Amino acid sequence: MAIQELLPNLAMCSSMGRMKRASIAVFLLLGACAREQPRSTVSGPPEVEATAAVITAFTEGPAADAEGNVFFTETINQRIMKMAPDGTLTVFREHSNNANGLLFDDQFRLLACEGAPSKGALYQDSRPRVTRTVMRTGKVEVLASDYNGQPFVSPNDITMDGKGRLYFTDLPGGAVYRIDTDGKLSRILYKPEIQRPNGIEISPDDKTLYLVEANQAEGGARMIRAYDLLPDGAVANMRVFHDFYPGRSADGMCIDTRGNLYAAAGLHQRRGTSETLKTRCGVHVFAPNGDLIRFIAIPEDTITNCAFGGPDMKTLYVTAGKGLYQTQVEIPGTRR
Repeated sequence: MAIQELLPNLAMCSSMGRMKRASIAVFLLLGACAREQPRSTVSGPPEVEATAAVITAFTEGPAADAEGNVFFTETINQRIMKMAPDGTLTVFREHSNNANGLLFDDQFRLLACEGAPSKGALYQDSRPRVTRTVMRTGKVEVLASDYNGQPFVSPNDITMDGKGRLYFTDLPGGAVYRIDTDGKLSRILYKPEIQRPNGIEISPDDKTLYLVEANQAEGGARMIRAYDLLPDGAVANMRVFHDFYPGRSADGMCIDTRGNLYAAAGLHQRRGTSETLKTRCGVHVFAPNGDLIRFIAIPEDTITNCAFGGPDMKTLYVTAGKGLYQTQVEIPGTRR
């Protein structure tokens, strides 16, 4: 299996998809395929290498639409990017309100967790929120911006279940919320029972909710928790699905049609926290029983998230540092 890096030079371009020249550079799309490494004599999942991008950006939150376009956030410059199937890269939205995790719902409307820029940045009057963009019209709808009058701190990642209910994390706020199809907002997890919730995912059978804990502090939770997802959208029976401590925990996750969980985790270099390099940097693929069945190495810090796309849903997209990577997998993924 080979992994390919898509190397977008994230220069300035128009907000709705028409590329134009900029003083920095025009967009580039390069690719480099890495060879698959021979399997070690030591038992374990296979590793795949890749080559690194050299651009100024920090990519997050990939999501693919029905036409094969891949959307992802570029958090340093506050933008949502769009890569077409032919590799053309454009800016879908300038001034993204610090958008992070993205997801397409069952009607292919674009959901975004928006953390809001820091004080003194653009849109000082904006609030952390979860939005939905109707792609045909470009209309942006605010689905949630507070809970019982208390503003969110910074919504981070989002997923959905088979009933169309949405679940999202507020990482610094230490909470997980659910938005029902009628718009009702419920808080289903809250500190101190959780600490710093990051990635969130739901199994294809709607029976399990997975939640990343990403606490960088000494002794902090760095794990994937698993919960029973009840028919009413509540959760119960927490257990530790995988513990990354003392290494860096996972960030974002995606899941395939057989329930295998793909978690973007690890570091190549320490970053001034108590996190060690015990967790290898790449996509860790776990079977539903928690066994690690595959590892896809990513050479760039900091790996952030992953999503499935392509005509057969067998293309895995990975955001890491300044790059967007892709590789083919054998089992189709879900859009959750």
